[in-house]
Amino acid sequence: MVSNEEQIEDIDEMEETSPYRYSITSYGADYPVDGLVKRLEASDIIVPTFDPEFKLEDEIEGYQRQFIWTKTQCDRFIESLLLGLPVPGIFLVKLDDGRFLVLDGQQRLRTLHAFYKGILRGREFILQSVQKRLLLLRYDSLHEEDRRRLDDSIIHATIIRQDEPSNELSSIYLIFERLNTGGTTLHPQEIRVALYRGGLIRLLRELNNFEPWREIYGNKSNRFKDQELILRFFALLFWSTRYERPMKDFLNRYTAANRDFQIQSQQDLQNIFEQTITTASKTFGGSPFRLKTAINAAVMDSVMVGLGNRLLESGPINDINLLKVKYDQLLKNEDFLSAVERATTDEKNVRTRLKLAKEAISEVP
Repeated sequence: MVSNEEQIEDIDEMEETSPYRYSITSYGADYPVDGLVKRLEASDIIVPTFDPEFKLEDEIEGYQRQFIWTKTQCDRFIESLLLGLPVPGIFLVKLDDGRFLVLDGQQRLRTLHAFYKGILRGREFILQSVQKRLLLLRYDSLHEEDRRRLDDSIIHATIIRQDEPSNELSSIYLIFERLNTGGTTLHPQEIRVALYRGGLIRLLRELNNFEPWREIYGNKSNRFKDQELILRFFALLFWSTRYERPMKDFLNRYTAANRDFQIQSQQDLQNIFEQTITTASKTFGGSPFRLKTAINAAVMDSVMVGLGNRLLESGPINDINLLKVKYDQLLKNEDFLSAVERATTDEKNVRTRLKLAKEAISEVP
């Protein structure tokens, strides 16, 4: 198995900016701190955790990785509010269901939630790097006057809503991608998981545990690249006629359209993925889709889509040996290699490699 999550060759992962113009509504709102904490508790404000099963009160690895403030930073933020000092505002996205998603400010909101709950990173949250009169105090041991001041402190929020395009969140994705996230550069699938919560995102997480897939891919990616490749398979298998670059926007559009299985059902997606990966694992061995040492994302998506098409059209493959021969021949085809080695998200190259893979594999009985 591959031991390094970076062993993925995705030549055009850092692509050009989305070619859209957006219509975005934004407005300001002032929230008292205790109101923000109550909204967090009720999940009316969603802190993006890049884990669809995450609950804010849970102490899980994904939470810890994203809570990057030091204890001193947390203490001083709380102290600033207690002293009546101004603090930076937050950015929220208003979702269709009326809830808000945090675009910027999650460290501040996580700190507030932790202080009110009394627990920070599994330990009692007491103030330390603060002025003497506040030392070693918790929220529930603050003097009444200080507690009221903290509860009533105001944090300004800039709230944004995408009006056009109306059927997905491309501008929100772009803002998320560009906002300063505390020094941690977010990968496309991490943002996608935060923005497009629903059945499809949960299914990707479940399918990512499928043992033949883990044998092919290797260790799980902390940045969800493995889940993105599963999504890429579904999108190109069922939506290739709608493909336009950049690839990340194409995947966003498919995720939005099939967010809760409006197009393909959960069972259909699960069945074709498991059949395709099982067949690939049995036929190509434990390290397929590689031109060198790393998995080539373009080889993977085209071969998996070709194999998935063949299984959907004609059922299980009987001649595994011929399938292996066709696969080996495909990896020596100059036109195919050209389409998977450079400009891999160019529309022409995507169409070329999908066509060649489909033609090769469709001949296998």
